[in-house]
Amino acid sequence: MPLLLGLDVGSSSVKAALVEADTGRVITHSTSPEQELPISAPRPGWAEQDPETWWEHTKRAVGLLARNPGADLSAVRAVGISYQMHGLVIVDNDLEVIRPAVIWCDSRAVSIGESAFRDIGPSRCLSRLLNSPGNFTASKLAWVKEHEPDAFGRVFKFMLPGDYIALRLTGEVTTTPSGLSEGVLWDFSEETVADLVLEHYGISPDLLPRQVPTFSIQGGITRAAADELGIPHSAVVSYRAGDQPNNAFSLGVCDPGEVAATAGTSGVVYGVGDNVVFDDASRVNTFLHVTHTPDSPRYGVLLCVNGTGILNSWLKHNIMKLGDLVFDYPQMNELAREAPVGSEGLLVFPFGNGAERTLGDRNPGALIHGLNFNIHDRRHLLRASQEGIVFALKYGVDIMSEMGLDIQVVRAGRANMFLSPLFREAFTNTIDARLELFNTDGAAGAARGAGVGAGLYPSPADACIGLATDTALEPEQDLVSSYAACYKHWKEELERYLSSMY
Repeated sequence: MPLLLGLDVGSSSVKAALVEADTGRVITHSTSPEQELPISAPRPGWAEQDPETWWEHTKRAVGLLARNPGADLSAVRAVGISYQMHGLVIVDNDLEVIRPAVIWCDSRAVSIGESAFRDIGPSRCLSRLLNSPGNFTASKLAWVKEHEPDAFGRVFKFMLPGDYIALRLTGEVTTTPSGLSEGVLWDFSEETVADLVLEHYGISPDLLPRQVPTFSIQGGITRAAADELGIPHSAVVSYRAGDQPNNAFSLGVCDPGEVAATAGTSGVVYGVGDNVVFDDASRVNTFLHVTHTPDSPRYGVLLCVNGTGILNSWLKHNIMKLGDLVFDYPQMNELAREAPVGSEGLLVFPFGNGAERTLGDRNPGALIHGLNFNIHDRRHLLRASQEGIVFALKYGVDIMSEMGLDIQVVRAGRANMFLSPLFREAFTNTIDARLELFNTDGAAGAARGAGVGAGLYPSPADACIGLATDTALEPEQDLVSSYAACYKHWKEELERYLSSMY
């Protein structure tokens, strides 16, 4: 029976999944490392990782799959890649990495993107790019060009993190239209590379990788990579997508009106539409969805909050550690549920992981507000943190609503913050939408995508074989009212805080 290998290369870990092509059953999955990967911050607002680390943990994750007796890696026919979005990897003529990757939550290029937005022209950017150049991949490369000219002078190709993993697998430098769009390098009006961005930044189009379709035979596995991973040399890479479009695909979110959410290191709500829409201030961003074609357009509208799971992790390792005793996440969730809705006035603003798009690329830092030493304890802080994450997502959902998206049902994987009953309750009743949980993840979605690209499934819809709802939650009117009042207070204090800072 042919097997599909899915890789989900994030900033926290690399996940791998092995899926039976005929049934859609996940045979086994793995994660490497068990603890979160470190992010280097040489200066405030910076965030870097060594791409070689991603490859090392890719090999380890696949090796862990092989420990399952039912995991016959020799039956792998195709490989799919999901990856952390918006990062920048640059390589030289020998395909060696020149400098550490500038990853998604790095804020150094904010001012460069803002200047480009003004100089190219807001109306021109929004009508053709659907976004400001912002703090995305193209602007990060422009930062390297301006501040590290020696490194820029050695650039043979620049790419996204998933393109780098594909390079290690196939030996070929390629990218996809959806990847170009997430780097704000796609001209939606022309359905081609955004020359206006390259020209503005003085970046030669020769530095771009060759384009391949999202679902396609993107390259064969080299003998070296096959030997390192223990998979056949005859296997192919046949799917590649950023983690959020891929998460939506893994949940069967492919058609207009369907919405997905994640709450890992960052938190995202991602809605699919067939009309070109954009936010005038680029607080919420529109990219090509993985199922987009010129004849059947599909656009993904994405809101991102940088500090979600990373806030929960910070609490675990800094607040919930007593000597050698460290509370695990289920214990933290139970403690949080002991505090009432609204955490008795304690508010947490989870903006401590780089510039926030929903706040206009401002970087105010995280804040605990309203702490009363006579009332609040760890239970309140834990609950207020989960509520603050949900409220930050709601702040972005309101922008999406202004753009015309009507969110009635949200699909999410049973993972990360959605493992918390409190988080699920707060999310369902704050967003006021039905929440459907699925027992899947991005690695399994990438494996299914590989099946489409390799021709084992006739269409993306057919790749959803075996996908079923695990749990569903409906809003409860009393809780909707309670959370609405708490969110109103949170939003008022956030806007007061921002107005005092900027």
